[in-house]
Amino acid sequence: MTALQPLRVLFVCTQNKLRSPTAEAVFAQHSGWQVASAGTERDAPTPLTRDLVEWADVAVCMQKGHRDWIRSRLKGAIPDDRLLILGIPDDYEFMDPELVVLLNRLVPARLEHMVARVTQQPRAAGEL
Repeated sequence: MTALQPLRVLFVCTQNKLRSPTAEAVFAQHSGWQVASAGTERDAPTPLTRDLVEWADVAVCMQKGHRDWIRSRLKGAIPDDRLLILGIPDDYEFMDPELVVLLNRLVPARLEHMVARVTQQPRAAGEL
């Protein structure tokens, strides 16, 4: 990734109906980021796939179980140091103001610590 390429951030939750689509909407216009969201459940509107995870520079998981799902079912699709866990429980509705505040507080601060490392590593040859 060069300075001209946006950081590709994939938000992951279970159903891809509440938390991760909220995060995608909140950060859709974030300068320097390209965002997407997906869910670990098969019937999610956008199911999590190997292609999506390989596309991402960073996968932002709402809970530890989402990270574990990626590790076990999509082994090797993304390095462990590019998996971020927010610890946000499934207690919010889509665009819940409290969830929006929480995302705005957690995501930029935690991604900031990862960006330098991610920007120094080359992207995979099979970019989407």
